[in-house]
Amino acid sequence: MLNKLKAFAAWPLKRKWLYAEAFLCLGWARILKLLPFANIAPKLGLRMFETPFEHAADEKMVKSVSQAVRTMSRYTWWESMCLVQAIAASKMLERRGVSSTLYLGTGKDPSGRMIAHAWLRSGKIYLTGYEQMQHFTVVALFGNTVK
Repeated sequence: MLNKLKAFAAWPLKRKWLYAEAFLCLGWARILKLLPFANIAPKLGLRMFETPFEHAADEKMVKSVSQAVRTMSRYTWWESMCLVQAIAASKMLERRGVSSTLYLGTGKDPSGRMIAHAWLRSGKIYLTGYEQMQHFTVVALFGNTVK
């Protein structure tokens, strides 16, 4: 743990702020997840609207948001799985003026039970949940366009 703290202390201030923002956005997204989905769906973007796959945003920035959210999700004391990560990353991109699409999918686990998954894409880059997305059928998507 001490080595991780030393490594964190050596990071540039801009990166520390990004990771702190990711931590706070994960907390905010977890609180949202406690609410009925009908109440949070309008905050996720335009229902059944997919943003373009062309990417006009800064790819390095999008990838750094992805890395910050995925890393900090391992250090939260609350559950920060796929939907929480996707919402947090979406809001971080929105704050930076970058469009994204949040996908919700369903599938079955090996025992045949219905399971759900969420992932986020901005342009050509998948930020969260991409490792498992091919195992799920998209049932809803929310496009977050930023002008």
